[in-house]
Amino acid sequence: MLQNHLETRLDASQDPNPFHPSLVEITEASHNILLDLRYATKNNITGARIYHDDRCFIHADALVLLKRSVALAKEQGLRIKIFDAYRPRAVQEALWAHCPDPNYIMPPDKGSHHTRGVAIDLTLVDARGQELDMGTDFDDLSPRAHHGTSPISSDIAANRYLLLGIMMSAGWDFFPNEWWHYQAFNAYGYPLI
Repeated sequence: MLQNHLETRLDASQDPNPFHPSLVEITEASHNILLDLRYATKNNITGARIYHDDRCFIHADALVLLKRSVALAKEQGLRIKIFDAYRPRAVQEALWAHCPDPNYIMPPDKGSHHTRGVAIDLTLVDARGQELDMGTDFDDLSPRAHHGTSPISSDIAANRYLLLGIMMSAGWDFFPNEWWHYQAFNAYGYPLI
């Protein structure tokens, strides 16, 4: 079933914004971030490439929050690295097919905050571009990735709290089960895209 959902993004050469007029493309050059779009690689929980291009989009309202996050991280000598943002329904279906667990993946019919364009998966990197140690990799769907989990080292806890502080100070809400996932506070007020 997963194979049916692969390669869902449109060819980047076809349209500057192939998804929806409320979505804005995020690039490393335009937004002073790093991109590591895991679903455009095999380095994700499915082990398969789900996106066939590496373009990143987010709702214009969430972009306002992201810009604040980037500025706050910069004040700490850090940068934001994005793993995922807007996610088409077909990608949500592929993730659900791989892991039908609503503690981590929203059922496609209900819709994820990602499929609304107002959620983002990310981490912090230092001045050398090295990710801060968060204790687990992105997409570790286990209690070790939860906010407030224990036992974790004080350094890992400090890194997670730093990310949490930056994101919440910028106006984001957090998802308790994934240290990397943040969304707009009124996410369900946005329609599925």
